[in-house]
Amino acid sequence: MNLRRLRSGMAVVLSSLGVAVLLAGACGSRGGSGMAGADSGGSGGTSSGGGSGSGGRPGSGGATTSTGGSVATGTGGGTGGAGTAGVPPTGSGGTATGGTGSGGREASSGGNATPGTGGAGGWAGGGLGGVGAAGHTGSAGQPAIGLPDPGSDGDGDSTVGPSYATQPDLGSKGNPRGKTFTFSVSSKIFDGTDPTLTKTPVAVTRTIQAYVPAIYKDGTPAPVLLIQDGPGPLSQVSNALDNLTVSADPARRLPPFIVLAVPPGGNDSIGSERGLEYDTLSDRYARYITQEVMPALQASAKATYPNLTFDPHASGRAALGCSSGGAAAFTMAWFRPDLFSRVIAYSATLVAQQDPQAPESSMYPHGAWDYHSDLELIKNDTMGREKLLRIYHNANEMDLGATDAASGRHNWLLAGTRTAAALKAKGYHYKFVEGLGVGHCDGQVQSATLADALVWVWRGYQPPAM
Repeated sequence: MNLRRLRSGMAVVLSSLGVAVLLAGACGSRGGSGMAGADSGGSGGTSSGGGSGSGGRPGSGGATTSTGGSVATGTGGGTGGAGTAGVPPTGSGGTATGGTGSGGREASSGGNATPGTGGAGGWAGGGLGGVGAAGHTGSAGQPAIGLPDPGSDGDGDSTVGPSYATQPDLGSKGNPRGKTFTFSVSSKIFDGTDPTLTKTPVAVTRTIQAYVPAIYKDGTPAPVLLIQDGPGPLSQVSNALDNLTVSADPARRLPPFIVLAVPPGGNDSIGSERGLEYDTLSDRYARYITQEVMPALQASAKATYPNLTFDPHASGRAALGCSSGGAAAFTMAWFRPDLFSRVIAYSATLVAQQDPQAPESSMYPHGAWDYHSDLELIKNDTMGREKLLRIYHNANEMDLGATDAASGRHNWLLAGTRTAAALKAKGYHYKFVEGLGVGHCDGQVQSATLADALVWVWRGYQPPAM
């Protein structure tokens, strides 16, 4: 066995125990007019764990220590410590409930820890993955206590079809238009040198599109929606913003989020850059977005919006995708609920299609299938993600592998229904929609549901205090 892979795989095991993940590749088909399908996985970093919070006053439970970093569990919030490398270390999450700490920081490269419920910025206790971006709950140590609970309206399982019509809010209604930006990002996180890459070319530099709604006021912390396989449904989403940020119905009003439509780095399936980004069970893609793409938009839009800033809280961050792009959206939130909390995933690739050469495979041998089956990561999660995430997902009646046996771990419809059942049992705010009479990533389903999906996933959002 290659010594580098052996060491990397061992580090993944040591640093990832107890941390659930969700992501696998799709088989690459791109259905209807929807977003793209994908395949594959890739490699992530390794981690030696995060340090403990340094400013918190231990509560009656003292400090809880586990492999990969200690986690403060007291009544005061400490400054988030620093982790050192890639895949999340273990830890069961701090429970600090107050504190006015000095603001957290992310570690200098990869790493992750389970989130605390308060304290200074970042996740209370263990180190965060990243390369120097601001901690999730920075500045005044605002407690990270999960999403506001807007109630259960719209939650649960439903169907759509077999007749479909595009929702009116996804088309132009003559409302004021926002501004569109196009800019390039050359990535250091995805630099084209990953050892799992066997397909070329790799787009280390890629062109990204962004939309800033007309109602956005410069200097206001903006929520963000990321679209995988950009531009994807950028046109429909921007129309929804134009129409629903000014909706007369408060229950159907969207916050003025900024949209980032990011294309993948090329090709598809195992061995591709797209597969590496979308199908790898790690926080690497989430870090790419927050540390490279979002700052690049601020620089690109500076002449128009000199004070553009983003909502620093996970409650102001959403991700949208289809197939492997949907799995990527789920994984961003699963691995980094301190960075992303809202998910829209169409025909999500929650099947066993992670690259077997990825070091993460030593910990999650069935890829995203392990979210709902085999390892049952959703069921066995002890971090309290059900209070941190809001998940809309879809699978279709004729989706990929819809008639295949569960033993093959490649049935997208079964993966969707099992994920819905696991989320329901755990008490999540979730919405699962099955599209009748259609296949993988069918554009008819997205056009018939996307406006409602956006409204549902952003329910309860509260802008940060200025």
